[in-house]
Amino acid sequence: MGKGIFEVLFEYWPIFLRGLAGTLEYSFIAVTLGSILGAVVAVIHLSKNKFVSFIASVYVNVLRGTPLLVQMYISYYFLPMAFPVLNKIDKIYFVMFALILNSSAYVAEIIRSGINAVDSGQTEAARSLGMTKGQTMLRIVLPQAIKNILPALGNEYIAMVKETSLAGTFMLYELMYTRTILANKYLVWQPQMIIAGIYLIVTLVLSFGVKKMEKRLSVSD
Repeated sequence: MGKGIFEVLFEYWPIFLRGLAGTLEYSFIAVTLGSILGAVVAVIHLSKNKFVSFIASVYVNVLRGTPLLVQMYISYYFLPMAFPVLNKIDKIYFVMFALILNSSAYVAEIIRSGINAVDSGQTEAARSLGMTKGQTMLRIVLPQAIKNILPALGNEYIAMVKETSLAGTFMLYELMYTRTILANKYLVWQPQMIIAGIYLIVTLVLSFGVKKMEKRLSVSD
């Protein structure tokens, strides 16, 4: 049997802690930058220009319809081959690029749904008062849409926390990568159990936070 789970945890907790920090950091970066890009894609998707809207739709469907791991492989291996100048860039950025793009596709749909959920009558009223499309979007639609979007963005962050586990495949120091480090110490099943427990605790805590946010937002309605 070898060492027990708690024995391994107490002995190598700095390794697990650093892995957890990496997981949370990569997830935060992916969702934050993905939200910015996703907002742009969502606005393009809502465009009345059918061609532009179609391009955004293809972008979202391709990224949501293909596995994240495949996207990581394409970004990590194909992009430097297709564009040799990119070989000067640290490989970590290619993995992060895939995470950001993947997150942006899901966030784009979240934002688009949030905007569509706002009563169209309010948009018409704002336009009748002389507001431009941009002013209507910024002052009337987005403030209400954000209220609907925030809990969904919280859930996207929770999902991304688990999806970053794939980044360990490319040697990024995150939670799942710790098993590779500890495998050199002939520890196999113990790290797996510890990692699963950490993921469970983190997702439960984050889910609790999202539910509290939903309750507060519903009270203010």
